[in-house]
Amino acid sequence: MGLSNGVRGRILQINISAGGVPKTAIEKAELGPLGILGDGHRFRSHGGLEKALLLLASEVVDALRTEGWPVYYGALGENLTTCGLDHTAWQSGQRFRCGSVIIQLTAPREPCRTLNPYGSGIQRRLQATPGESGFYAAVRAGGTLSREDIIEKVERIS
Repeated sequence: MGLSNGVRGRILQINISAGGVPKTAIEKAELGPLGILGDGHRFRSHGGLEKALLLLASEVVDALRTEGWPVYYGALGENLTTCGLDHTAWQSGQRFRCGSVIIQLTAPREPCRTLNPYGSGIQRRLQATPGESGFYAAVRAGGTLSREDIIEKVERIS
C-alpha cells in the first residue's frame, strides 16, 4: 500500500466508551476540542484539552497479542488505533493531519491499573519501548474522521 514510511499511515480503528476500557469501534467520529464526541472518561486524569485523544499503534497491540496478552484494538483504551506510523518516534509537539483534522501529540501515556484485567505486568511491558504505551493528543482543528483515513505527520512545533 506504500503508507508504511513511519510518517504516513492510516486510522485502523476509531474507539469510544462511556468511560474506561475497553473502548469499542465506530466507523466515523466527530472531533472537537475535548476529543471524540460521545467518548467518556472514568477518571479526571484522562481527557481534557491536552489529553483529548489517546493514540496507540496497531503494531503494539499485534505484538502484545503475539506474546500472549489477551488484547485487541480498543482494549487498551485508545481512541485511535493507527497503522504504519513509527510510534517509537512519537514526541510531544508533533502534529498529524487526518483530512481536515489536526492533532498534536502532548504527552506519553502512563499505563495505569485500569489495564490490570489484561494481566499482571502489562503496564511494565508497555513502558519497555518508547511510544508503546500510547500518546495523548490535543485536537487543534476538529472535524470528521473515518476508519481507514490517512494520517500523516505534518510538522513539529516547539
